[in-house]
Amino acid sequence: MPQPAAPSDALNQSLYDELHRCAAAQMRKENAGHTLSATALTHEAWLRMADQTRTAWQSRSHFLGVAALMMRRILVNHALAKQAAKREALLVPLTLTEAQQVAGSVDADVLRVHEALLAFEQQDARAAKVVELKFFGGLELEEIAEVLELSRTTVKRDWALARAWLHRELTAA
Repeated sequence: MPQPAAPSDALNQSLYDELHRCAAAQMRKENAGHTLSATALTHEAWLRMADQTRTAWQSRSHFLGVAALMMRRILVNHALAKQAAKREALLVPLTLTEAQQVAGSVDADVLRVHEALLAFEQQDARAAKVVELKFFGGLELEEIAEVLELSRTTVKRDWALARAWLHRELTAA
């Protein structure tokens, strides 16, 4: 597969559209008023993937797997930046409206899932990868099976295990 420089030719446009579909699926799960749009997430992931000059895209599956990882990093970095902005904003006087906007814009869910997923990776790296592709990449189970070269049944089982583990961890906190 060619390096994703810009969605100019038909293959790149197809990959870009696939990436946008994944980003849109991810952003539908985010809180209303999230400051990052599906298009912005797509553009950022596309640009980061274009910088992967040492990566030879072996297949659509490889591309989608890397895309999910990029989107996870982008969302986590975005949430961390918002958290930092919130802390800095508390150091300067704000109106009540401004303070509510800053406090409401921090997306703690992404960080909580990311941190829980880091812990889960120590127990079951494959199932954690399934979560990354599903939650951060917006892929369906069939697509995850293709990316990880596993059967759909195995992916479904890993997803059920991971979902139960994450639910327990996230509701206990």
